[in-house]
Amino acid sequence: MTAAKQDTKTGGLLYGIGAYGSWGLFPAFFPLLKPAGALEVLAHRIVWTMVLMAGVIIAMHRLADVRAITRRSWGLLVCASVLVSGNWVIYVYAVNNGHVVDAALGYFVNPLVSVLLGVLIFGERLNRAQVVALVVALAAVVLLGIEVGGPPFIALGLAFTFGLYGAVKKVVPVDPRVSVGLEAAIAAPFAIGYLAVLQLSGHGQFTNNGAGHIALMILSGPITAVPLLMFAAAAQRLPLVTLGLLMYLTPAMQMTWGVVVAHEPMPTARWVGFGLIWLALAVFSGDALRRARRQQAAARPGR
Repeated sequence: MTAAKQDTKTGGLLYGIGAYGSWGLFPAFFPLLKPAGALEVLAHRIVWTMVLMAGVIIAMHRLADVRAITRRSWGLLVCASVLVSGNWVIYVYAVNNGHVVDAALGYFVNPLVSVLLGVLIFGERLNRAQVVALVVALAAVVLLGIEVGGPPFIALGLAFTFGLYGAVKKVVPVDPRVSVGLEAAIAAPFAIGYLAVLQLSGHGQFTNNGAGHIALMILSGPITAVPLLMFAAAAQRLPLVTLGLLMYLTPAMQMTWGVVVAHEPMPTARWVGFGLIWLALAVFSGDALRRARRQQAAARPGR
C-alpha cells in the first residue's frame, strides 16, 4: 500500500470512528434538552441543521449543484427528508423516555434490515450466510416481542426508517453535503411553523429554561450535521466492509449507556434476544469479510 493510500485509509478510519462514536454519545446529549418534547427537539434539529448546512454549501461553492437537481432527485430528497425526520424523532423519544437499549437494538438490526431491503427493492440475491443471518435475526425479534408483550416498535421503527433512508440515498445523485442540507431545508417550513405555534401558545421550551438551554437547542444542529459529514468523508475513503463493521460501534456504545448509566432493565429473555442478534451479525459480518478477501485476491496483478 502506498503512503498516499495509507493516509487516505487512516483518515477514513478517523472520520468513521468520529461519526459512529458521535452517534454513540447521543444518549448523553438529548436528555439535556428536556423538558422539550421529542417533536420540539426534532424541529430544532431540522432548523439548526439547515442553517449550518446552508453555510457549508455556500462556503464550498455548491450552489450550482442545487440548481442542477432534477425533478426526480427532488422527489427522492423529499422521501429522504421524511425518513430521516422520522428516524430522528423516534430516536429522541427513545433516549428521553428510558428506551436507550431499544434504540441500540434498532441499530444492531439495521444492517440486516438493509440486506432485506436490498432484496425487496433492488432485487439483490441472498447467499446462504445472509439467509441464516436474517432467519436468526427474525427469531430474535420474535423473542424480544414476546418479552415485551408486543413488537419492539422503537427498534423496528429506527431500523426501517434508517434502512429505507439508506436505500433512498443510494440512488440520489447529489453531493452528500448538498443532500443533507436540502433534506433539512425541505422539512424546515414545517419545523418552523410547529415551533412558532409552540411559542405563541406558551408551550415551547426554547426560551423558558435559560441561555444554557437555548445554546444546547442550537447546538443540536451541528451535533446532527457534523457526524453525517464525517460519515460521508469516511464512505469516500473506506471499503464498505470496513465502514459496515465500524457501524456496530454506535449501538454498542448506546447499549452500554442504557445498561450501565441509565440502568434500564435487561431480563434474561432480552439478553438472549440480543445474543441472537449478535450471532446473526457475526454470521453476516464473517460472510462479508470472506467475500471482500476473495474480491481482493481476484483483483491482484497476475491473477
